[in-house]
Amino acid sequence: MSIRPRTGTPSDDGPLLFAIGASGDFGERVCDRLHIRRSAHEERSFEDGEHKIRPLRNVRNRDVYVLHSLHGDDEQSPNDKLCRLLFLIGALKDAAAAHVTAVVPYLCYSRKDRQTKTRDPVTTRYVAQLFEAVGTDRLITMEAHNPAAFQNAFRCDTEHLDANLAFIEYFRPLVGDAPLAVISPDPGGVKRADIFRETMERALNRPVAGGFMEKHRSMGKVTGNVFAGDVAGRTVIVIDDLISTGGTMVRVAEACRDHGASRIFLAATHGLFSEHAGPALSQAPVERIAVTNTVAWQPPHAAAFDQRLAVIDVAGVFAEAIRRCHTGGSINELLGIEDLPQP
Repeated sequence: MSIRPRTGTPSDDGPLLFAIGASGDFGERVCDRLHIRRSAHEERSFEDGEHKIRPLRNVRNRDVYVLHSLHGDDEQSPNDKLCRLLFLIGALKDAAAAHVTAVVPYLCYSRKDRQTKTRDPVTTRYVAQLFEAVGTDRLITMEAHNPAAFQNAFRCDTEHLDANLAFIEYFRPLVGDAPLAVISPDPGGVKRADIFRETMERALNRPVAGGFMEKHRSMGKVTGNVFAGDVAGRTVIVIDDLISTGGTMVRVAEACRDHGASRIFLAATHGLFSEHAGPALSQAPVERIAVTNTVAWQPPHAAAFDQRLAVIDVAGVFAEAIRRCHTGGSINELLGIEDLPQP
C-alpha cells in the first residue's frame, strides 16, 4: 500500500514517461516501444553544486513514470542520481500527478540488505524510506541483489523484473543440443539461478542441471572452495545479478573448468564493471559474457573482453511492464514465471 493517498484518477490518455540524466537514451527506447513521446523536463545545476529538476508539462491526474538507473558513472555518483530522481518524484506529486512510479533499471545500495557486522547499516531499507518519503506510489526495478529483502524493505508497491527471457533468447542458439547446467556463483543466488534454470528447461524442453559454489566475503576478501553440481561434459551458464570487479565470476568459471565443463558462459543483468574487471575477466576461461543495458556506459578496459562481451537490450521488458502496470496486466506472465512451481 502506498504511504500517500492517490490524488485523483489517472486519465485514459496513456502513461507519461520522464527519463532523466544518463538514462535518456534508454528512456527513448522504452518510449518507442510504448509508442509515446518522452515527456520534457528541465534539469539545471547551480554554481555551488546544487541543482533543480522539474517537469515541463501538465501532469495533473496522470499516471506518471520516471526512469533513472542509479549506477555511478564518470558524470554523477549514485548519490547524485538518487537525489535528482527523488526531487523529480516530489515535484510530480506536488504538481498533482495521480500516481508516480519510479522506474529504476539498476537500484543503488541493494547489496547491503542486512547486518553482517555490529552496527552495520541496512541501506536497502533506508533507500526505500527515501522513496516513500517523497510520495512514490510504485517502484519498478530489475534484479535487485536480494529480491526478498527488496520487497520487504518497501511499503509502497514494487515490481521486480528479471532478464531471464532475454538471456534465454540470446543463449539458446549458442547452447544448441548440448547438455546444459546453470550455476549460481554463491549460495545466496541459488533461487535466482533456479528460476532461470526452470525457465530454460521449459524453453529447451529438456532437463537442465543446477549447482552453486561456496562463497564467503569479509573485509573485501572472498573465500570458499566447495563446488556443488555436475558440470562434466556440459555447457555451463553462470548467472548472477551483477558483475563489478569480476572476481566472483572468474573463480566460478575456473571451478567449472576444473570440474570438466566443456564450454562456459557468464550472464549478469547489471554490468557495473569496475576498472579491475577487464583485466580479471580477460583471463577467465569463458566464451561469452552477457549483460543487459540497465547500466548505460562502456566498461573500462573494454578491449580486454576481446569481442566476448554481449549487451542485451531490455528496454522492451520495461516498456511492457509499464504498459501492464498502467492497464492492470500480469507482470508474472510477462516474465514467464506464472506457471513455475512456487516455494
